[in-house]
Order: sequence, then C-alpha cells, then structure tokens
Amino acid sequence: MWLFVGLGNPGSEYERNRHNIGFMAVDSIAHMYGFKSFKKKYQGDYSEGTIAGEKVILLKPQTYMNESGRSVSAVSSFYKIPTSHIITFHDELDLAPGKVKIKVGGGAAGHNGLRSMDSHLGDPNYKRIRLGIGHPGDKDRVHGYVLGNFSKDDSLWVSDLLNIVAKEIPLILKSDDARFLNNIALASQAYQNKDK
Repeated sequence: MWLFVGLGNPGSEYERNRHNIGFMAVDSIAHMYGFKSFKKKYQGDYSEGTIAGEKVILLKPQTYMNESGRSVSAVSSFYKIPTSHIITFHDELDLAPGKVKIKVGGGAAGHNGLRSMDSHLGDPNYKRIRLGIGHPGDKDRVHGYVLGNFSKDDSLWVSDLLNIVAKEIPLILKSDDARFLNNIALASQAYQNKDK
C-alpha cells in the first residue's frame, strides 16, 4: 500500500494558490485513475483506489500547511505505511515553473508542510515530488507569491504538467524515478513546442 500526499491549504480562497499545486496534483491523479470521491477522514480529504495494480491512498491534509504532518501521521500509523511508501507532492520555489525534481529525505528548505511531516513522522526519508513554481526574486515577496493564484497564462502549463505527472505516476510505484522525470521533461517540451 502507498500513500500519496498533496500539500496545500484547505478552503476555496486557497484553491488556485501556487502553494496548493500539491492538492492539484493529487486531484489530477484521482481523476485519471477513477478514484472514489474524497471523504473527510484522518483530518484530511481521503480517497482509496488502485494504480498499476497497487493500492494507493490519496490524502489532502485539511489542517493548513503548517500542521499537515498530523493528518499524514494519522493515515500512515493506521495503515502501517512505511515512509518508503509515502510520496509527497509540493510546490518548490527553487525550481523554474513547470520543472519537476524528486528528492528523498533532506531538510524542509523552509517549506512548512514538509517541516510538519518531518516532525510528525519522525523520519524525513519519504519521497518528495517537487513541482516548480519559480521564485519571485525577492525573499520579502515569497509569502505573497506562494499564496497568490496562478495567472491565466500559468493555468495552461499547470494543467499540462499535472496531467503528465498523473499519467507517468505508475513509474514512481515501480521505483523508476529517472524514467518518470525523463518522460515528464520530454512531454513538457512537446507541449511547449505545440504552443509556439
């Protein structure tokens, strides 16, 4: 069994925020693989389904970003899911918009959702799928930037990116991270060329 966690903030006012791209990624996966409707459980929005023959739980913590770990810990404890089977989707300031990288363990790099997960799980060695949103260029503008909505122009690449991530996610379940990233890079190039 696997646990896919999307990080974000609950409530319609945050729905299109850059900080909520983790929620958006989990929603895309739910849609693509026909997961059941999300239910309120474990202090989050929760759904179960199957991807590539593997049982997967999708979770969007509803505790606000800085307490995300409480919800993640509740699910992982109940189902006895090891951190090696927890995949987190989150926004990444240090990556250009639309770029994707994978990291296992390490520091939270100022991300309050990751910091909370590290604290509640007691083990930072879960897989993080880092979804690039770019940086506003000035440290003082970061807060407003991440809690700002994606623009109309952004919505195109965001939608394309999330569809590609969802389509290629079976490779993550097979631990083929390199191919996952390569396929996303190739598909992203194809989309960019199509738009020119």
